[in-house]
Amino acid sequence: RIDASVLSVVSSQVQCIRRALERKQTRFLFQDVEINLDCRMGIFITINPGYAGRTELPESVKALFRPVVVIVPDLEQICEIMLFSEGFLTAKVLAKKMTTLYSLAKGQLSKQNHYDFGLRALKSVLVMAGDLKRGSPDLPENTVLMRALRDMNQPKFIFEDVPLFLGLISDLFPGLECPRVRYPDFNGAVEKSLDEQKYEQLSDQIDKVVQLYETMMTRHCTMIVGPTGGGKSVVFKYSSGCSKENGDFHKNVHFEPESITSC
Repeated sequence: RIDASVLSVVSSQVQCIRRALERKQTRFLFQDVEINLDCRMGIFITINPGYAGRTELPESVKALFRPVVVIVPDLEQICEIMLFSEGFLTAKVLAKKMTTLYSLAKGQLSKQNHYDFGLRALKSVLVMAGDLKRGSPDLPENTVLMRALRDMNQPKFIFEDVPLFLGLISDLFPGLECPRVRYPDFNGAVEKSLDEQKYEQLSDQIDKVVQLYETMMTRHCTMIVGPTGGGKSVVFKYSSGCSKENGDFHKNVHFEPESITSC
C-alpha cells in the first residue's frame, strides 16, 4: 500500500540494517540515531502480484531479499476443514460444490473490479453458513450452504450477472428452493417507511435494503455502487433509518470526497 518512492527509501534503511548484521554489531547508526541491534531480527515480505491497491516492489528492494515461491492454496481442502469445524457432517461434498461454484462464477460472470472469488470471500461465506446452521439446526446442510452462498454473493453482483449466478447455484444444488429470509421487524419497518414517504413499494428495491442490512451485519466495510437514479440513496437511507428503529445504533457522517486529499 506504500508508494514506490517511499519503498525506495526503505531499501536504503534495510541495506543499513543488513550491513550492521553482517558486521555482527550490537549498536549501529540508523538515520543519524544510534540504536541497539538484535542479531535475531529478520525482515520478510509477502507479495500478492497484481492485487488491487498494492504497489509493485522496486528492484532496489527486491535485490535485498531471497525469493521463496509459495503454491496456490487448496481451496477445496480449506473449505472442507472449515465446514467440519462449523459442524457440517457432509463437508466433503459441500466443499466440492462450493469451490466449483466459485470457479464457474469467476469464469462465466462479467469482470468487475469489486468481484472477489478468492479465499477471503470463501471464508466469509463459510462463517455465515456456520451461523445459519446453528440458527436453523433443522434445515438440511446443503440448503444452509446454498442460502449462505446466495445471500452473501447476490448483493455484490451487477443486474446482468444475478440470473447467471442463480443459474449456477440451481445447477449445483438441483431441486433446492430456499426463499429469501424475511426479518419481520426490519422488513415491516422498511415497508412502513416507504409507504409513509409515498414511495411505490417494489419488491426488488425492498430486497436491496434488506441485502444492505445483511451485508452490514457480516462485513466490515461496504460500498453502494450503481448508476445515477438507481436507488442508492433510498437503499442507504431506509436501511440506516430502519436499523435505528430496531435498536441497532448507527452514526451517519456525510462528507464531500473532493475535500479530502489522496494522501
